[in-house]
Amino acid sequence: MRLVHLSDLHLGYRQYQRLTPAGINQREADVAGAFKRAVDMVVALKPDLVVLAGDIFHNVRPTNPAILHAFHQFARFATALPGVPVVIVAGNHDTPRAAETGCILRLFSPLGIHVVHEGPQRLSFPELDLSVLAVPDVPGARDASLRPDPDARYNVLLLHGEVEGMLPAYAATDRAAVEISQEELGAQHWSYVALGHYHVYREIAPNAYYSGSVDYTSANTWGELQEERAAGLPGKGFIERDLDSGAHAFHHVPPARQLLDLPQLSARGMSAADLDAAIRDRVEHAPGGIDDRIVRLVVRDVPRHVVRELDHKALREYKRRALHFQMDTRRPEILRVSASGGPGRRPSLADTVRDKLRARPLESGIDREALVALGLHYLKEAESVDAAPAAAGAADGAGE
Repeated sequence: MRLVHLSDLHLGYRQYQRLTPAGINQREADVAGAFKRAVDMVVALKPDLVVLAGDIFHNVRPTNPAILHAFHQFARFATALPGVPVVIVAGNHDTPRAAETGCILRLFSPLGIHVVHEGPQRLSFPELDLSVLAVPDVPGARDASLRPDPDARYNVLLLHGEVEGMLPAYAATDRAAVEISQEELGAQHWSYVALGHYHVYREIAPNAYYSGSVDYTSANTWGELQEERAAGLPGKGFIERDLDSGAHAFHHVPPARQLLDLPQLSARGMSAADLDAAIRDRVEHAPGGIDDRIVRLVVRDVPRHVVRELDHKALREYKRRALHFQMDTRRPEILRVSASGGPGRRPSLADTVRDKLRARPLESGIDREALVALGLHYLKEAESVDAAPAAAGAADGAGE
């Protein structure tokens, strides 16, 4: 018994302002293309069961092109994989807040797709000796008793929600209605647990997984990218699982659009011309170039006046070449030398001058340490000039 587990398609997702020649948002078209490639791959695998763990659409009222594309791709499951059950649960992005709105996923039921959107539902497939408990992301679903069917050989739990304590902080901006503990999940009682909501492929237990999304559609795509790199993942995709042998494979879905997070820059002490050159160097040495890609460059320790003086014509050219070019500028952190009421000595005037000169943006070609030394020299001279009259006055007073 082999199943395929997909999740978080987010069809209809839109970002940036670029359009295709047909007038569709480019990122919407990218996400639609990723789902089509996933369907191609699933059809080629010829599984015995296909489960989709929610967030089929990005909004409860998706665009007409998104609906048409989804309908066409789900129809392909019905025609290319006859007799193979396809089960969908609604995610938080699929579930309307008002009951009278209705769930768009019902549209796929006439295709033979099993859609679960109102509450937990157990589906039985006697010909496969299979039971699927489908738990959509709706209020009250957390109270459902998550127990397998003792009369079925294979038991699959399909759930859209958060496993307590497993999501990183950056993912907390998009909360699910269903939150469940590892104990409540009871993965050891199931043949397989297919989870949705979290966009990065992750193992929760040896037989319980988030498959992740098929493209970058969350509020923090850069956080996802960093997590995938740390885990050694190739990117987005879906899971193939053999319920008899436990054989497990993550199938990477090639993206339509590459995300490129350029190495960060520190602009501390740089002039606008210096920073322009450093940005240009990052762009020119970007692996594969920046053209038609989603690009981010983080620049730290850059004062506002330096940002204003940058070569904005060059920045506009980078934005024209890339699908999206984001320069994330971050001002220097304020470092407190001493705190009111805290221990430690107050900084001397020489300390203050030294720190200010070391943090000051400079024109190209100026030796910073020479400037600091010269500033301290002038300060010492000024202090000696001020001290001379005071010393003379003290001597006169002593002679009287």
